[in-house]
Amino acid sequence: MTSPEGSFAGPNPAPASRVVALCGGVGGAKLALGLESVLAQGQLTIGVNTGDDFEFLGLCISPDLDTVLYTLAGLSDPVRGWGRCDESWNFMAALEQLGGENWFSLGDRDLALHVERTRRLRAGETLSAVTGDLARRFGLRAEVLPMTDQPVHTLIHTAEGALPFQDYFVKLRCAPCVTDISFSGAAEASANPALIGALADPKLSAVVICPSNPFLSIDPILAVPGVRAALERTPAPIVVVSPIVGGRAVKGPTAKIMGELGLAVNSKMIAAHYAGLIDGMVIDDSDAADSEHLGVPAHVTRTLMRTAGDKCKLAGAVLSFARALDEGAMPRHTENA
Repeated sequence: MTSPEGSFAGPNPAPASRVVALCGGVGGAKLALGLESVLAQGQLTIGVNTGDDFEFLGLCISPDLDTVLYTLAGLSDPVRGWGRCDESWNFMAALEQLGGENWFSLGDRDLALHVERTRRLRAGETLSAVTGDLARRFGLRAEVLPMTDQPVHTLIHTAEGALPFQDYFVKLRCAPCVTDISFSGAAEASANPALIGALADPKLSAVVICPSNPFLSIDPILAVPGVRAALERTPAPIVVVSPIVGGRAVKGPTAKIMGELGLAVNSKMIAAHYAGLIDGMVIDDSDAADSEHLGVPAHVTRTLMRTAGDKCKLAGAVLSFARALDEGAMPRHTENA
């Protein structure tokens, strides 16, 4: 079922309602920024993937959390899409002179965050507590939550063996052919209680799965015990924004991985990946032909987010679509209804 862009009234949910977004790094952070922009203080909770977290040079690095924090704080680098703007690289240059490991770049400003996070984690604070304090110091209006406070590590399985995510993604630039993906430590981890509480909030009006890589950014969140069950219990509509535009991924290895796993690179396959969990899907107008074959109601609009206006417009469309599902203007998926 297709709904024309702009057919829903107003971008915002009901007053005092709450929205939960699940996301990874760059693409998800863009929509998270749009959602924060159109929602009031305290209305948005963002559950962020930590399967990419790792230790480098003795420092605790949380790439997706940092991307979300920097993006919402207006501090992200608009050219690279990661790290801080107005960055300098004196530390990395000096490290290279000393023969140090430098395949993962840490800017001088960015380095301060990693040093402080590492200090506080080793002093006994949780990742949630540190992230919450950083969000407050950056002046964010949204609540930013790691999916868990326990270590979970995304492993990329290839013909040459299993690779830690950052080795695959950064060191090897996604070159190896992917045969499978697993999440070490997920089964033993505990879901962030604040995230589970947000999904059970009676004021929750929508859950938005941002256009992040389903396999590398959203699946780690769903792999943590309790998250999927909380999503299945929530009465709020769950809407996913497809990361595929015109048969291609906007950024990152989503399309490459789908092809290597034998999956068609289209929004229909994204919908099938989330089957039984979502109530509706937002797809780009270039993929409008897929809208009748998703198995859930679809809203067709422009999903590319190049400007601040694009981010806000898409956020408004997603929230209005969720409201239409919630109010019965469009049928919801029977397993979540």
